Order: sequence, then C-alpha cells, then structure tokens
Amino acid sequence: MKHADLKNQALRRAGVRAEYEALGPEFELLRQMLGARTKAGLSQADVATRMGTHAPAITRLESALGSGKHSPSIDTLKRYAEAVGCDLQVKFVRNSRTEKRPKPTAKPSPRSGASAA
Repeated sequence: MKHADLKNQALRRAGVRAEYEALGPEFELLRQMLGARTKAGLSQADVATRMGTHAPAITRLESALGSGKHSPSIDTLKRYAEAVGCDLQVKFVRNSRTEKRPKPTAKPSPRSGASAA
C-alpha cells in the first residue's frame, strides 16, 4: 500500500482526522522552517552553529514539531529564523470555526491588585 492510500484510509476515521487536523499548525510551521533552512542552503549543523547550540538540538526541534509533542518557545523560533536569514512573524488569523462560535456573554472580572482582607 502506498503512503497516500494509507493516509487517506486512516483519515476516513473521524478520530484520526481530528487529531491530524489538530496538528495542522505544527506541520505548517515545520514546512516553513525546513523550507527556509533549505532555501538558505544550511544543514542542521549549520543552523545549530549559528544558534550557538548543537546539531542534535536542531534535529529534536524539527522532529518535535512533526510529532506535536513539543512546542518551542517564541525565543527559540526567533533564533532559528535569524539563523536561516529570516524574521519570525506571529499573527492571529480568523478562521471559519472562530466566526461560527457564539460570543461570550460573561465579562471577565477586573484584576485587583489588593487582596481581600
């Protein structure tokens, strides 16, 4: 069985499809990171040197995104981006799921610096 066939068969199951879709942002970030590193003509070892770390750390960073088991910090992503000659941009983008949700009715309570006596 080809990989594409196996993937399509697995994605027919609702639970598998939901988990796969939940990892979408991580997979997209990984594609962007690998694309930027490839475009820069850099190996993982090159990126590691530029970030002041070791190649296995870059391997773990890239593979962790593919597994969804680890979320790197913004600082780490910024350092990776700089190492491959890019700027990191983080933005919120509306999606159809967000627009269909009802708006919250309860207002959050204001924060108080004073403690109750």
